[in-house]
Amino acid sequence: MADHPVDEKLPALKMATTGLQHVAAMYAGVVAPPLIVGAAIGLSAGDLTFLTGACLFTAGLATFLQTLGIWKIGARLPFVNGVTFAGVAPMTAIVASTEDKSDALPIIFGAVIVAGLLGFLAAPVFCKAIRFFPPVVTGTVITLIGISLLPVAFGWAQGPDPTAHDYGSATNLGLAAVTLLIVLLLRRFTTGFVKQIAVLLGLVIGTLIAIPFGATDFGPVADAAVIGFPTPFHFGAPQFQLAAIISMCVVMVVSMTESTADMLALGEIVDRPADERTIAAGLRADTLGSAISPLFNGFMCSAFAQNIGLVAMTKIRSRYVVAAGGGFLVLMGLCPMAASLIAVVPRPVLGGAGVVLFGSVAASGIQTLVRAALDRDNNVLIVAVSLAVGIIPITAPEFYHAFPETARIVLDSGISTGCVAAVLLNLVFNHLGRNGRDAQDVTHPMEAGEELTDARKAPAAS
Repeated sequence: MADHPVDEKLPALKMATTGLQHVAAMYAGVVAPPLIVGAAIGLSAGDLTFLTGACLFTAGLATFLQTLGIWKIGARLPFVNGVTFAGVAPMTAIVASTEDKSDALPIIFGAVIVAGLLGFLAAPVFCKAIRFFPPVVTGTVITLIGISLLPVAFGWAQGPDPTAHDYGSATNLGLAAVTLLIVLLLRRFTTGFVKQIAVLLGLVIGTLIAIPFGATDFGPVADAAVIGFPTPFHFGAPQFQLAAIISMCVVMVVSMTESTADMLALGEIVDRPADERTIAAGLRADTLGSAISPLFNGFMCSAFAQNIGLVAMTKIRSRYVVAAGGGFLVLMGLCPMAASLIAVVPRPVLGGAGVVLFGSVAASGIQTLVRAALDRDNNVLIVAVSLAVGIIPITAPEFYHAFPETARIVLDSGISTGCVAAVLLNLVFNHLGRNGRDAQDVTHPMEAGEELTDARKAPAAS
């Protein structure tokens, strides 16, 4: 009996190149949180480089846990794990409230360790939420994941620094457009292996094209050390403060919610639907990876939605490919010079490739919604309202500005709010108090129901 494509082991060269493609797709998302938090603390350039390398190293370890797995830990799906961006706001808040900035990272690390351990214990209970994720919910959430990621690609396309004079310039947008065009042409006119690594080739060609425009900076390679190990507790032993722990526990709940949605999405894409056991194992990998991460000076880890789009587009479903990507992340953590090679790729070039990757996620969600019985007005309302709620943080970023910072951790995540809305609306419309008035075939919710109208016009039976 042939192995499922998820368990397929590809030739070494193909494994390496496609694994590197996954790293390229998520690199910016991994390094952004340590750069932001490190800058808020005022770390030196050396310590900032160390913190970034540590986050790459721990992302690789978490990816191994998720893809290869041990015991009941790991979804064993092609998931890349890395630093969750949901923790950036509360971590910077912790930094701001810490009088001695040298204590900020130990306090953050202590809070992440506790949140990770509590999340690990809660995983078997949290996974039971799968029963509340029928196609109408999963399709909505998958679509929201793609839509929520697209602004990231648009931001990359404009440039790395919003305060720079060339941010959003014709040159930057042109580089993004050219990269997008290259990926599309490769996908359309090539076959086999070349077609599968179209994104990676697009990033390489786009980077080369950017050189004459001065958009490619090789400085990070020249300045990086060849070898560097993330020494345990480099910034000091973890400290445990209640307010910080509560804050990171909220982030952990958000992260587990998004990871559940991501696992459901990826399970659909790779044709291995995620059941309760898979989700529980995946959440254990997320939470254990998060608890271990501070040991090596890393932050909270979570599944990366960016890579779902890459799996959907390339059709390469092997978890060992992503494990190879995890190997590259570990090597980058141990070799800052290797990590800096990915940093050479200009942000606009990443943005052009991101449009394809993240748009593919949204398209996968739409495919799932096709199976969601949208001929029923209940389901149309669930999708309509949930998408609207989930898009609020994207279209109106300051919508929840008057809410407490803790509440905004959840509210500012369109994936989390849209997911909660979809689950609750599905319960209300499709489960609670169902009776004969729930028609199976009805019209659009904004139109009059023809069958109901005809019934009212019909004369009463004698």
